[in-house]
Amino acid sequence: MALIRYITEMGMGTDVHGQDYTKAACRAVSDALRHSSLNFFAALGKSPDDMQITVSIGVVAPELIDRDKVAKAFPYGTITVEPVIGGLDIASAQGKDAIVIANAAVVVCFDE
Repeated sequence: MALIRYITEMGMGTDVHGQDYTKAACRAVSDALRHSSLNFFAALGKSPDDMQITVSIGVVAPELIDRDKVAKAFPYGTITVEPVIGGLDIASAQGKDAIVIANAAVVVCFDE
């Protein structure tokens, strides 16, 4: 069977204090999910659990992303989390803290 893409959704999240890339990533996923309302499952003969979801998370330090924690932000489907270089860190005026910005691209596919 082939995977067919049905949805691509984007989101952005930040951690203002603490430089927590996973927190910013989870907020980016939450932002993307809040933009979506999926109503086509019955028409496809599918359920939400049939979704094959790949989320690419762009942050300055992708190795610091907790993939399991980001995957738990999704209520349904089989989740693959792919941290990549991207996002943005904005240094504080004192240079001791940074605002972390993460971008999420959520792609939903079904086996057809």
